[in-house]
Amino acid sequence: MDSALLVHRLHFAFTVTFHYLFPQLTMGLAPLVVVLKTLALRRGNETYNQAARFWARIFGINFVLGVVTGIPMEFQFGTNWSHFSRFAGGVIGQTLAMEGMFAFFLESSFLGLFLYGEKRLGPRGHWWSAVAVFLGSWLSGFFIIATDAWMQHPVGYAKAADGSVQLSSFWALVLNPWAWWQYAHNMSGAVITGAFVMASVGAFYLLWGKFEEYGRIFVRVGVVAGLIFSVLQLFPTGDGQGRLIAAEQPVTLAAMESLFASQPGAPLVLIGQPNVDERKIDNPVVIPQALSFLTYRVWKAEVKGLDAFPPDAWPTNIDLLYYSYHIMVGLGTLFIAFMIVAAFLLRGGRLFSSRWMLWILLLALPFPYIANTARQKSAANPGWFMASCAPSMDIRSEFQQATGCLPCWASWECTWCSEYCSCFWCAARLSTARKRKADRRTSNRAAVAAVEERCFSAA
Repeated sequence: MDSALLVHRLHFAFTVTFHYLFPQLTMGLAPLVVVLKTLALRRGNETYNQAARFWARIFGINFVLGVVTGIPMEFQFGTNWSHFSRFAGGVIGQTLAMEGMFAFFLESSFLGLFLYGEKRLGPRGHWWSAVAVFLGSWLSGFFIIATDAWMQHPVGYAKAADGSVQLSSFWALVLNPWAWWQYAHNMSGAVITGAFVMASVGAFYLLWGKFEEYGRIFVRVGVVAGLIFSVLQLFPTGDGQGRLIAAEQPVTLAAMESLFASQPGAPLVLIGQPNVDERKIDNPVVIPQALSFLTYRVWKAEVKGLDAFPPDAWPTNIDLLYYSYHIMVGLGTLFIAFMIVAAFLLRGGRLFSSRWMLWILLLALPFPYIANTARQKSAANPGWFMASCAPSMDIRSEFQQATGCLPCWASWECTWCSEYCSCFWCAARLSTARKRKADRRTSNRAAVAAVEERCFSAA
């Protein structure tokens, strides 16, 4: 790999990885805020309303940071991958434009109503605004994933006279089976992040001994949602996407499992280190025949290994793909175990007093972010489309040397750092402004009470 291509990839990978730290929480919190608002309406309990308002503020700050970090990613289709944009822009431009024009504006408009329009909307109107925010955030995620899914499984396109591809069927694009499996798997992962963050904050309150009523609500909602979506992440969403990869991109499956040799009854590697040079797994811990069964539902089915494909068709970094995939699966298994234990304690009424489990929930907060980042890295390579449909085309921008794109990268980093600092400063100012406003109200009430007391005593 030449140095210019490496810089292009590192630049875009950093942007995507950092950006997705924020959307996964907004998409994960959106349905949980709806749950809190629904409980507030059904039970007539103002505490649930306050809990929904608290998480809506977190949602809003996180949403702003997601926007700031996401916009440069759109630009990099031109700065880093201009040839690909010219080649495939007639297709992917459709879903990217719909994400910006429909889903983003739906989400942002109703988020403003939810945050500032509760008194005018009333309880039911405020609930509907929460639902609209949820729909907007999840619709936005679908259009982005449909774009990526087309690069994994291209459908609904036709070659133009200039060699580019143009959209021939909009419905084939949005009903792409790859998109729906990937979307279900992605959104369940986002809700896991939201659930763990909510449960972690609730556990912190309970361990701290303050705001315990809110802490119990956060832990209860987080554990229930975390259990449901951790199971869904494994089956059917993870299983469905895995079988689709096996059917459409068998070389990717072989690389994810570091299966170097085709074999019937292929084992599933739990732990091991891929040795690409010697084409084997070092120190493997395996489950015999499990990979064949999970892939084809037959214990003795033959699974194609990397030896069934020419080396130039292999993913460029088998080690990264293997470790990312196994980190994702390993953490997902731990999430199920954590939430089963927490749900068992919750059902028995012992969770809120089980400090050891509350500590686990508190310290587990970063792991869904790690798992979702690993899932990004273990996703199939977009180069699959280029290898199958335009193998001779260079998709990057016209930088011949790495020194040509390093200044571009440096300028992006400086811009991002200034934007992030500005956003965090604004969030801090917003937080302190609310506190100062509350302090002023308290002092004003105390002053009025003192004056009234003097008036009554004088009378």
